[in-house]
Amino acid sequence: MKGFTALLAGMLFGIGLAWSGMSDPAVVLSFLTISLDWNPALIGTMGGALAVTAVGYARVRRLERPLFEADFSIPTAGAVDKRLIAGASVFGVGWGLSGFCPGPGLVAFAVLDVRALTFVAAFLGGVFLYEALNRERVAVRDHTIADG
Repeated sequence: MKGFTALLAGMLFGIGLAWSGMSDPAVVLSFLTISLDWNPALIGTMGGALAVTAVGYARVRRLERPLFEADFSIPTAGAVDKRLIAGASVFGVGWGLSGFCPGPGLVAFAVLDVRALTFVAAFLGGVFLYEALNRERVAVRDHTIADG
């Protein structure tokens, strides 16, 4: 059931992105580029997403536990560290260069938008690079702990 609800949520998210036009990098880039052709549509989309999220969180906070899990897994880390800054920087540069962030990029790829092919290749490359670096970091940490 958990996989089905994740699929349903992802499909709903994708439909919303496509419907709002946010899967088109030209729309996103027209917001990020200050010019006479500036398009404020992203503000409306983000505002709508924020409103839906606020209502959702208000309802979820009243539940004892999620419907399909034993308990909530809400992030607790609050520190701004080098890894967070580096990740946010890479994300921002990638978004600025391509006009895609992961959600819209995958939606565009799913509807066979050729512009999304390079994005998805770079996205997957980044995922694999992160996994390799993180595996190495964990191995070094575990080795250091084991050596005392």
